[in-house]
Amino acid sequence: MTLTEHAASYVAIQQATGLSFADQARLLTSYAIHAEAQGDVFIQSATVLDWASQASSPHQRIVRLRVVRGFAKYLHAEDERHDVPHPDAMGRRTRHRPAPHLLSTDQIRQIMAAALELPAVSSTTPHAIHTLIGLLAATGMRRSEATSLRIRDLTEDGIKVRNTKSATSRLLPLHPSVKCALDAWLGIRGPGAPDDPLFILSSGRPVCPEYLTNTFIKLARNLGLRGGPGTPGPRLHDLRHSFAATALAR
Repeated sequence: MTLTEHAASYVAIQQATGLSFADQARLLTSYAIHAEAQGDVFIQSATVLDWASQASSPHQRIVRLRVVRGFAKYLHAEDERHDVPHPDAMGRRTRHRPAPHLLSTDQIRQIMAAALELPAVSSTTPHAIHTLIGLLAATGMRRSEATSLRIRDLTEDGIKVRNTKSATSRLLPLHPSVKCALDAWLGIRGPGAPDDPLFILSSGRPVCPEYLTNTFIKLARNLGLRGGPGTPGPRLHDLRHSFAATALAR
């Protein structure tokens, strides 16, 4: 089996236990493609570190290493020719969970308005990002839940959320204003099959969580709501914190 095939099998086993494992699946696919491009048949520590070092931050490098280490230990148990990289090969994890940054209604509106001014303003992408940010702010959904929605998940009773952190599903009621916004988005998006992604870019590809996060940070920086890399400020996940704080205050 190739590393790509091994990775697919490993992901299937993890998901069969009830785990979502979506982020790990993306990383393992990326690693396997990189390793096979180097001619690797077995996991090689040097290749893992080379791939992990391409991440955008020290924390993400450690995350990449941790994900592949789990995969490597699984394969090493069957075939010792697979290396298991040292757990501290990319440094020790010292990252602390950042304090929540609660966004005001005006700040959320500013970010949503700025999304509509993204390049190619007449295309689908600005409206997709605008609607997604509004949906997260109005419902407290996680980014992975929102970007995984399918057209069929929109029902008369609300949104059927399937890709939850606990690998369960739930029905999320919608405020009439949110339903109107989603109806408007569907008009911009255009027709699609029930199983097609609800949110797509101008290219027709689904909006991935990483793209949404990076775009949100860029918009917040352009508005002066946060500084450059390494400085504190609002994150996409803070929309969830802000929703929870507002709900508790009611």
